[in-house]
Amino acid sequence: MREGCLGKELLVTSLLVVSSLGANAQAIAASGASIDVAVVRPHPASVMHNNFSFQKNRFELEDQPVGKLIAFAYSVNPRQIVEGPGSLLEKHFDMSGTTNLTTDATRPQEQQLVRQLLTERFGLKFHREAREMPAYALQVLKGGPKLIAAADIGAQPIERTSGNDSERTESYTSSTVADFLVIKQLFMDRPLVDQTGLTGRYDFKLTYTFGDAPSLDANAAPPMFTAIKEQLGLKFEPVKAAVEVMVIDHLEQPTEN
Repeated sequence: MREGCLGKELLVTSLLVVSSLGANAQAIAASGASIDVAVVRPHPASVMHNNFSFQKNRFELEDQPVGKLIAFAYSVNPRQIVEGPGSLLEKHFDMSGTTNLTTDATRPQEQQLVRQLLTERFGLKFHREAREMPAYALQVLKGGPKLIAAADIGAQPIERTSGNDSERTESYTSSTVADFLVIKQLFMDRPLVDQTGLTGRYDFKLTYTFGDAPSLDANAAPPMFTAIKEQLGLKFEPVKAAVEVMVIDHLEQPTEN
């Protein structure tokens, strides 16, 4: 990384990204979750049934593309996954089995379990590099955040989504800004970096109209970027940043069950 080319602002953004990834990696490594038995099969192309469930010692992942699983497991945006076999990254699989857990998995435990699947069944190997690319920086508006301190800071972070094709509500319980970004990373066209400075756990909801087309309904929820400003007191600001990417060295069809 060349400081003269990136400038101080980009360098600070890069350090924030690396710091966030490092803290998240430590939490995942300490999760203590492991898979006992797993069955992995290609998902039938004629069937659309998205399911992502971890309940006590069982898990069920249906209609999941490999690229999305990598992005979730390592808390990155899909654009941060580079040089992998595109056809395999886009291929969908069904995965189910049992784990060593006795309670519902926390998000770091879910990520650890998916990492194990990717490593053991898909032979995932990668290295990290810093590359400059467009990103969105999550920042606090001048009026301050509108997040409510979590009622139970000891509870595991939970995110639930409800709604339809045009409007959705995301409900977060005992969640950090990092938890929020893990979810949003999967659906944004740029990597996300945290510049809020917020370190607590919060309970909050975000209701927005999904998609780019403006709604003809005067009572419809606002678009997502507007909703984040109005409901959370935050904003996504376009920036150029030195972002850590995952360079795929090896990825293969899953091993037999």
